Amino acid sequence: MTDRELMEQIMQEVRDTRSEMAAVKNEVRDTRLTLENETNKNIQTIAEGHYDLTRKLDEALAIENEKEMMKIRLNILESEVEKLKAKIAQIA
Repeated sequence: MTDRELMEQIMQEVRDTRSEMAAVKNEVRDTRLTLENETNKNIQTIAEGHYDLTRKLDEALAIENEKEMMKIRLNILESEVEKLKAKIAQIA
């Protein structure tokens, strides 16, 4: 192989490498755009949905706790009423 042929082969490899690099750059750019325009927005949407779920769960738990306390108070009041009925029955 002559020096000229060798040089031509090296130049061709450089051109091929540059072409492949350009393709890789395009793929990286496309990936970045996808991340910025789609993936990040989708993650944000999901996160906002989870925040709403957490808030709704907290509200539901607060209501459930209130219901539980009211049941306890009702049980105490029913017990007190039964005691009062028994005392009235003794008196009458």
